[in-house]
Amino acid sequence: MNSDQIKGKWNQLKGEAKKQWGKVTDDDLLKIEGNRDKFVGVIQERYGKEKAEAEREVDTWNKDHKLW
Repeated sequence: MNSDQIKGKWNQLKGEAKKQWGKVTDDDLLKIEGNRDKFVGVIQERYGKEKAEAEREVDTWNKDHKLW
């Protein structure tokens, strides 16, 4: 999937991400732009998680949504 496709799919999945992680703001979702590393960073910041734990959560979420 190229970056334009990822950004397009991200726009469709923002609501799903917000359901999963309610502390993630609309501004966060705009900044993430479908970028996995940014997504992991936001989860770390909002929930005070270690990087590895945030990565596991994002990767588990991604298995259902197939963004990356």
